[in-house]
Amino acid sequence: MSSARHVPVMVAEVLHWLDPRPGETALDMTCGAGGHAQAIAVRLGADGCLVLLDRDPSMLAIARRRHYPCRVHFVQGNYDRAGEVLSQLGIRTVQRVLADLGFASDQMDDPARGFSFQHEGPLDMRYDPSQPLTAADLVNQLPERELADVFWRYGQERHSRAIARQIVRVRQRSPLCTTTQLAELVRSVVPRRGRIDPATRVFQALRIAVNDELGALERMLRDLPALVEPGGRAVVISFHSLEDRLVKRAFRDRAHWQVLTRKPVTPSDTEKSLNPRSRSARLRAARRVAERVQDPT
Repeated sequence: MSSARHVPVMVAEVLHWLDPRPGETALDMTCGAGGHAQAIAVRLGADGCLVLLDRDPSMLAIARRRHYPCRVHFVQGNYDRAGEVLSQLGIRTVQRVLADLGFASDQMDDPARGFSFQHEGPLDMRYDPSQPLTAADLVNQLPERELADVFWRYGQERHSRAIARQIVRVRQRSPLCTTTQLAELVRSVVPRRGRIDPATRVFQALRIAVNDELGALERMLRDLPALVEPGGRAVVISFHSLEDRLVKRAFRDRAHWQVLTRKPVTPSDTEKSLNPRSRSARLRAARRVAERVQDPT
């Protein structure tokens, strides 16, 4: 991968709600190709510090090629390890945190990663290639009921049981190994209505399950207040309702957060036309409030 194809979403909105200042320390929990990070680094300036975290080593490699006019630390890891990462760097708290929960076009468009049903590739879907579990493992090993539960819980797929039943029938003859095999199977079960491919929800569900995306998000949101100093800000961009619901609920914790965005911020019509993959993005921002000290009397 020679250069980044991914276009970061809502860069101006991120800078507005995150409001990074010169000399501050910021954490980008999902730096991807570094588009948001580079814009934040400009605001931080030479005296600032930026910690860039990502599960995918190939994305970190792309992010490293950018120019950052501040001190930068690159770390491979999941954002539910952010506290551990900061501790190892000798950083107790940060002033700004960004988490863009979408995955990059570079990942989607690489057939070898297996994220897309638009390309022939292995049923992989791992952000971190070193982790053992793949989408093929789930598709070929989970019992029918558990497989249907994955499609319903993470993809909200109404035909989850029929799809799981057909997968079990087919894999008894031969395992499902490629993205196109699975996509064609789903299309044979689910009638197409409108522009959305019937395989979309199944692929989303498998990606979420393989990478434990919602579990990691819950753990990150639980630990986030301890990472942000009072007065600091956190911005999270989600791309489907399951994620957005968790973020909304976490930011409603008035003991730790003051909500800055009463409703989620969405991309402008211009951005959506230029970058169709931004259409489902939802940005929420909150300010860290000071802990209330209980009166011992």
